[in-house]
Amino acid sequence: MTEDTSVISPRASWHLWAVGILGVLWNGFGCFDFTMTVTRNEGYLAGYPEEMLAYWFAMPWWIFALWAVGVFGGLLGSLALLMKKRLAVLLFAASLLAAIISNIIGMTDTDAPKMEGTEIIPVIIIALAAAFLAYAYWQSRRGVLR
Repeated sequence: MTEDTSVISPRASWHLWAVGILGVLWNGFGCFDFTMTVTRNEGYLAGYPEEMLAYWFAMPWWIFALWAVGVFGGLLGSLALLMKKRLAVLLFAASLLAAIISNIIGMTDTDAPKMEGTEIIPVIIIALAAAFLAYAYWQSRRGVLR
């Protein structure tokens, strides 16, 4: 008599798809914003004040690298979550860390021009990155992610 030693992982709930799709949309917009900014797309950047654009384009390359890790890590983490891959946890962790570092630098830079009404955006970015990481970690602990 043989014993079945296969492990049955729990089924993914509907909310995995909801969180994954929300993550693709949110982080996909971040990737679009990053791409339009680094390529200096005139139509996309037309609504920003000149002083803001000058500040962004004078930033060192490593700030853009942090931004890229944040948004592309979040997008890849969302895709990995939808594919039920444990790699989503690592990708979301990298995204959160990059978001924290880059937003702290931006919020504490006294030379940075400020746009009225945008003060809450870094908090939203970090909160969502933390929520995506927490959700992926929870799904990994449940055995949904492989």
